[in-house]
Amino acid sequence: MEYTPRLKSKYKEEIRTNLKDKFQYKSVMQVPKLEKIAINQGVGGATTDKKLIENTITELTTITGQQAVASKSKKDISNFKLRKNMPIGVRVTLRDNMMYEFLDRLISVALPRIRDFKGINDKGFDGRGNYTLGITEQIIFPEINIDKINKIQGMDITFVTSATTDVEALELLKQFGLPFKNQTPVNNG
Repeated sequence: MEYTPRLKSKYKEEIRTNLKDKFQYKSVMQVPKLEKIAINQGVGGATTDKKLIENTITELTTITGQQAVASKSKKDISNFKLRKNMPIGVRVTLRDNMMYEFLDRLISVALPRIRDFKGINDKGFDGRGNYTLGITEQIIFPEINIDKINKIQGMDITFVTSATTDVEALELLKQFGLPFKNQTPVNNG
């Protein structure tokens, strides 16, 4: 038997039917689903320190379990000492099992480790059913060894869903267990 991530089976067994009932879809194929999670880290000091990009790639690869790649600049900007095609950030896109594994670790381990955490803001929707969450420190992930990091950096995590509206996407992410502010806690039991 092949391994299936916990949240993937939860989606198939519970979340899909809950959303179908709530929004009165005619078919389960209409129910929104999580398509991918894109993680992006901008590395500001990368123009002066080349080692910073390599360290960030290693950290993001460790966090996600998938090889991260450098994002390159699209044009020259003299004020920032930036040339075209210089590495200025790191990104990775997770799909299917890797995506569900990362989401599970994010919800159950990483987010509760944020200092004074009261839930994530529900204002990060783009109007098309996608949600972006900003994290200020990469050290909330247990995979990162605090003694080995050179610089504390933030990252943007974008949840791309097949939902057509923000209301559907918000409900989908709540069902997965993302702890939004102003809501009653979801029972993951």
